Amino acid sequence: MVSMETSVLRKRAYRLILLLGLVSLFGDITYEGVRGITGPYLALLGASATAVGVVAGLGEFLGYAFRTVAGYIADRFRSYWLLTVVGYALVGALPLLALTQRWELAAVLIVLERLGKALRTPSRDAILSHAASQVGRGKGFALHEALDQVGALIGPLLFAAALTVDGAAGYRLGFALLTVPATAAVLTLLVAWRQEPSPEYLERPGSLRAPPGGYRRLGGAFWRYSVFTALATLGFAPFALLAYHVDRTNTVGPAVIPLLYALAMGIDGVVALFAGWMYDRYGLVTLAAVPVCAALAAVAAFQVSVLAVVTGVLLWGVVMGLVETTMRAAVGELSASETRGLAYGIFNTIFGLSWLVGGVLLGGLYQQYSGLGVIVAAVFFEVLAFLAFFGLEVARAHRLHREKIAH
Repeated sequence: MVSMETSVLRKRAYRLILLLGLVSLFGDITYEGVRGITGPYLALLGASATAVGVVAGLGEFLGYAFRTVAGYIADRFRSYWLLTVVGYALVGALPLLALTQRWELAAVLIVLERLGKALRTPSRDAILSHAASQVGRGKGFALHEALDQVGALIGPLLFAAALTVDGAAGYRLGFALLTVPATAAVLTLLVAWRQEPSPEYLERPGSLRAPPGGYRRLGGAFWRYSVFTALATLGFAPFALLAYHVDRTNTVGPAVIPLLYALAMGIDGVVALFAGWMYDRYGLVTLAAVPVCAALAAVAAFQVSVLAVVTGVLLWGVVMGLVETTMRAAVGELSASETRGLAYGIFNTIFGLSWLVGGVLLGGLYQQYSGLGVIVAAVFFEVLAFLAFFGLEVARAHRLHREKIAH
C-alpha cells in the first residue's frame, strides 16, 4: 500500500515538474529571447554603456529584491499559485517593446517584466521544491531547468532569424512574435494549478520542520551559502554587458549575438542535468566550480577575438547551469516547508543585490577602462568567492545540515 501511494505521488510530482517546465519553456522563449539582445537594443535607442549596466543590474535587483516580500506573502496567505500566475502575466510587457521609440521606455518595460519575475519565482520554486522532494531535489530542479533552457534556445534563435531577415527592423518583429509564447505560458500554468491545487501535499515525509523565530528559522548553513553566492555573483558579468561589448567592438554581427546567447542557454541546459545529479550525490561542493568558471568567462568574453568570445560564452553558460540548479535546489533543503517561499525570497534578494552592484560596477568599469576593467574586477571578486567557499566551509555546513535532518 505504501509503495503504491509512493508511486502515485512520484507520478504526480513528475507531472507537475513537467508542466512547470513547459511554463518556463514558454516564458523563456519570451524573456530570454529579449535578454540576449537587451544591450544592443538599448544602444540602438541611444543608451550608453553605463545605462545598459544600470538597466541590467537594476532589473535583476528589483527582480530579486521584491522576492522576499513576495515569498513572505505567499507563505502568509498560501497564495503560491496566484502569485505565480500574476508574475507570468507580466511577461506580456515584453512584446510591447515593439512599440518603443526611446530607451527609457524600453528600460521601464524590461524592469516591469523583472518585477513580475519577483512575484512568480519564490512561489514557483516553492511549488517545484515540494514536487522535487519526491524525485530528488537536484534531479527535479535539473529537469525543470533543462526544459527551461529549450525555451531559452528558441527565443534567441527567433530573434536571430528576425534580425537576419529585417536587419535593425527585425527587433520589432521579434518582440511582436513574443505574444504567442507569453500567452501559452499563462495558459499552461492554469492547467498545472487545476491539476495540483495543493502541491505541499507532495512534500516527502521527514523534511525539515520550522521552529518559531521568523528569520531565525534559517540556519547558519543557509547564511554561509548566501555569503558565497553574493561574492560569486558580484563578479559574474550580465550577458547584456557582454553583448554590448561584442556589439561595440564589432567582434560579430548583430544577428550573431542572439546565437551566442542561444549557445550559452544550450550549455546551461546540458550542465543543469549533470549538476542536478552531482548535487544529489555530493551536495554543495559542486559549486566550487562557479567562481573558477565565472572568472575565466570574463577573461575570455571581454576580448576582441571571436574564439575567445565564444569560449567565454560557453563558460558563462556553465556557470548559469550550476546556479540555476544547485543553488535553487539547496534552498529547498535548507528551509522548512512552511517558510519555503520566504527562504527563496531572501536568498534571491541577496543574489539580486549582488547582481545590481556587480552590473553597475562592471558597466562603469567598462565605460572607463573597456574590457580590461571588467576582467580585473571579475577575477578579484571570484577569487574572494573561492576563498570564502572553503574559508566558511560552505559544503561542510550543508553536509552537516543534511545529516541533522536525516536523523
